[in-house]
This record gives sequence, C-alpha cells and structure tokens, in this order.
Amino acid sequence: MRALLQRVSEASVRIEGAVVGQIGPGLLILVCAMQDDTDAEADRLAAKVARLRIFRDDAGRMNRSLRDVSGAALVVSQFTLAADTARGNRPGFSRAAPPEEGERLYLNFTEALRAQGVPCETGQFAADMQVGLVNDGPVTISIDTREP
Repeated sequence: MRALLQRVSEASVRIEGAVVGQIGPGLLILVCAMQDDTDAEADRLAAKVARLRIFRDDAGRMNRSLRDVSGAALVVSQFTLAADTARGNRPGFSRAAPPEEGERLYLNFTEALRAQGVPCETGQFAADMQVGLVNDGPVTISIDTREP
C-alpha cells in the first residue's frame, strides 16, 4: 500500500459541497491499495502511521506520534498514488488494486488505524471529493509498504 501523510492543523473533505469528514490537528492520509496488497500490509501501514514520530515535542523537535498528541486522521482514498509516469506524458494507473479490492483494503486500513487508538474520519471511496487542509510545518511524508 502507498500513503501520503500530511501533518495538518485542520483538514476536511467535501462531496457536492457537503462536509463528509473533518479533523483538527492530526494527519491527512491519502491511501492507495496496490495490486497484490494484503490485509497484513494495511495493518502494518496503520501501525506505522500511528507510531510515526512527526509531531513536535516541547523542544520543537519531531519526536511525538499521532497517538502521543491525541491527533486525528482524515483518511482519503487516492488511486492516483499508483501513477506510473515512466513512459510518455499520461500517467498509467494499472498498478492500483481493482476497485473492489482497493475499497476493501482502504476500509481495512482505516479500521486498523482506529484499532491503534486514532480517531478517524474518511472521505468516500471513488467519489469526486474536494479536500481542504492547512499543512502544518509543512510536513509531508510518503510511505510504501513494499519499500524497506
């Protein structure tokens, strides 16, 4: 699985003008299930995200996790993280998981993150969404479960 984490002071997702998910301080997490991803990868990614020390401590250093700061997560499905730009000018998305499997793994990741003690809001899988955020730092980190 792939995820793009953005540390935020606030974030929201709207569909047709209506807010469907909103958080204060925490992480906006864009998630993409790749072909052949498993539930174990979704669980491992959730554990990593919950423990990743990217929030400031009292000395201003990135030394606290999402759980440490009692932050929330806004989890949004984002198949374009599977983009292959190696050839030409139009990205290919064939490495993304099929939609049914992608949705299942997206929901599994969200539930696994909740099981880690992180409050989660979500977008809507396969919807046309407008995501708003105030990036804090800015801090943006990508994670791919297939990379060491």
